[in-house]
Amino acid sequence: MSKLSKQEENILLAVWKLGSEAYAIPIRTYLKKITGNSISIGGIYVPLDRLVRKGYLDCYQSESKPERGGMSRRYFNLTKKGYHALQASRHVYEQLWNALPEISFKGSD
Repeated sequence: MSKLSKQEENILLAVWKLGSEAYAIPIRTYLKKITGNSISIGGIYVPLDRLVRKGYLDCYQSESKPERGGMSRRYFNLTKKGYHALQASRHVYEQLWNALPEISFKGSD
């Protein structure tokens, strides 16, 4: 299992959270809301495609939408492999955070 980049991890978490509404625009909107960072549409599609190739996401096309000029949407689902990759990443972060000593700051902030 390959390591996830922070961007990949965030996208997988967003797909998981959004469930049946996980397509590029809501993923991008959700990540902007949570992180405060604006992401280009290419910054969403490129990692989504990579995560599909790695087997961490499945994707499927919706029916054609008249309001979209007959175009369909590409929806994404978290796979079991993607879930396990997220769990492994979480485990690493928990180990790192749990190993930190207490810290005290002198003076004012």
